[in-house]
Amino acid sequence: MKLQKSLYTCAKGVISVTSSSAVGEHRRGGGSGRIRNADLAAVLHCAVREAMQRLNAVSAAVYLLDEDHAELRVAMIGGSPPSFFTLPGRMGLDAPYTSTRALTSGKPAVLVDPDPADPDQQHVPPYPYVALSVPVTDADRRFGALTVLRLETRGTYRAAERTDLQEIGNELATALAGLAESGAAIAAGPTPMLVPVGSDADTSICTPGWGVSGVPGSAGTSLMYPLRRLGDLLNQATTRDDIVGAARYCVMSPFRAQALVLASAGEGRLWVLGHSGASSGMVRTLHGTGLDARTPAAEAIRGRPLFISDSRSTAADLGWSDGESHAEAYLPLIGDTQITDLPFAGSRRVVGVCCMSFRESRGFPPEERAVLSMMAGLLGAAVERVELSMKQHAVAEYLQRQFLPPTLCELPRMTTTARYRPATVTSKVGGDWYDVIKLPGERMVLVVGDVEGHAMESAAVMGQVRTAVAAYAAEGHRPAAVIERTDRLLAELSTDLLVTCCVVALDTADGMVEVALAGHPEPLVQRPDGSIATLEAPANVPLGITVRDAYRGREHTLEPGSVLMLYSNGLIDWNVADPGDGAQALLSSGSRERGADLEQLADHLIADVSCPQQRRDDAVLLLARYEGAIGEGAPRTGDLQIQQRDLQGVKAARSFVDDRLGAWGLGQMSDALQLIASEIVTNALIHAGSDVDIRLRAFADLVRLEVRDSDSNPPVPSPLALREEENTEAEHGRGLLIVEALAGSWNSSPNGRGKTVSVEVPIPEV
Repeated sequence: MKLQKSLYTCAKGVISVTSSSAVGEHRRGGGSGRIRNADLAAVLHCAVREAMQRLNAVSAAVYLLDEDHAELRVAMIGGSPPSFFTLPGRMGLDAPYTSTRALTSGKPAVLVDPDPADPDQQHVPPYPYVALSVPVTDADRRFGALTVLRLETRGTYRAAERTDLQEIGNELATALAGLAESGAAIAAGPTPMLVPVGSDADTSICTPGWGVSGVPGSAGTSLMYPLRRLGDLLNQATTRDDIVGAARYCVMSPFRAQALVLASAGEGRLWVLGHSGASSGMVRTLHGTGLDARTPAAEAIRGRPLFISDSRSTAADLGWSDGESHAEAYLPLIGDTQITDLPFAGSRRVVGVCCMSFRESRGFPPEERAVLSMMAGLLGAAVERVELSMKQHAVAEYLQRQFLPPTLCELPRMTTTARYRPATVTSKVGGDWYDVIKLPGERMVLVVGDVEGHAMESAAVMGQVRTAVAAYAAEGHRPAAVIERTDRLLAELSTDLLVTCCVVALDTADGMVEVALAGHPEPLVQRPDGSIATLEAPANVPLGITVRDAYRGREHTLEPGSVLMLYSNGLIDWNVADPGDGAQALLSSGSRERGADLEQLADHLIADVSCPQQRRDDAVLLLARYEGAIGEGAPRTGDLQIQQRDLQGVKAARSFVDDRLGAWGLGQMSDALQLIASEIVTNALIHAGSDVDIRLRAFADLVRLEVRDSDSNPPVPSPLALREEENTEAEHGRGLLIVEALAGSWNSSPNGRGKTVSVEVPIPEV
């Protein structure tokens, strides 16, 4: 009874329920009904203050379930900095926090208590506090949890203290149940209310809409909460989407903005990085705007925030508002880079602008302006860091691709293709590579290797090892000898990095294959019947480990129609128990029909690699299809290479297609395929700026044309426009409309250093 009185009467004039009988009368419809008018903030404040006083805590918080009962969100925190900033803002019900443990178990939970499911697990508090949580529930409903923090030097909580906190939690649940029955919404706001302890701040300067009205220091401290959370999220941000998500959660939502746009400054213009809310009109107006334009965003980019309480006329002039009254804020995103050549930016560079729109006109009190400016500083540093990381990643990927072969060699009886995907969790260059080496006598050597690490040294070692392997293979050495000689060379290099490698030599005349490994995964083969097998060979040791035993290989025989698959570990999910089984399952997922088209099969296999956010390692895939001896039913093949600056290259391509089709008795298809080849080769010579390889293959029912170049960007058909200004790409891509009209199907597949555009034209029935 005494506890109830202290809990409820602390909000004088707001809650007058002083006994459980009063609550019972209310539930039965009796009583004064004053609890209906009780304020949720006052109820939570009473509980938080009582918990801190009774348990000598430095901080206390009330967490409430969200509308979906999927997570807990903090509604109010009392205490003193920095303690209340260590409490998480929201948590899933499966998160390892005392608040969720208390709610799901229905009993008090302490941070240092062992997990019943894992008694050996050690709980190490991230901060110097010990947490105690109790569930806030009644017989009919679960509301959330009440949590307190105490300095770890005071030890854990006694049984009596746990009982005290549970009593406070039960009384809080009773009060919340009464509020709920009266129609009040029991939910946390977009940002928690903070109640600092011992604050003597002047309540006359409190910012409206923040904290608990009448409580000194609550508004200012509540304003600081989203700032602190924004810093935490931006420290973890690695992409533009991460930054926009943090701004949406910590800036847009707490300040109740209807739209938010982040734009970067570059090349004299503003470029939208991301946006949220009803922002489509702002995006159209901002993207590409000149920095010298007379717009609020351009003004803010000069380094001074701009707050507009009523932007009715301004927004209507810009074309993204219907003229209704609303407010705007434009905040310069200032990075950490120190510069002196921009007079309007001071000593730090302005990297962009944060634009916010509010549904109605509103003022911007000094406290809000200060916090928004601080938030813009955090956003600017994060944008600058992420943009720099993206540039570094692009440079690293470019360097990596330059070490890969620009084109792959082929023989009439052997078709090859390859794919390379860089790691996404690092911006550094990797050490994976592949190679196809053509030898005299219709022989071919396939190579896939992996240098450990992700650094410039890895790339340098990879370049040296790849050159050595190619040179020794070109001299005619068998795969085991190639690896052994390369190992000797690596021993003379000043590096401690290890290298794994797989070398496969194939004689296309009889299908004999010899495999040699240096600690690398064994290659796989898909037989003509669709079955998958491993081309077994001694594992040996990686290059760079000095051993006396010689490297050994093993021979196999391939059936015509078999598909070889060489790969690096990055192709397989990092959490797969057995990479070999994972690789077989991956290859098995490709149908036999895809095996007939290596480009489609490669696209399918590389698409099954872990999503970009989880690619921890480079991924290399090399496929080779052995056609066997040329005979009835075997495809007829031909190839042509056109030099980069050959002015007669397109004419040579047309003559090549006409000659081959005439020799194969398919002259009736010459006109269409000449036109297709002319368009694709012209596009490659203009946009790729590299040599172009043409391959023509005639099957029983179709003719396949492949054009390879060193530009990985896919060709994009451009729709015809009646007027030039209707289509900014009107001069490019129209030739592909002709290709689409004449070909049965066409596809563009990127590989390590370029792409292959393939076209299939059915052979007409006689």
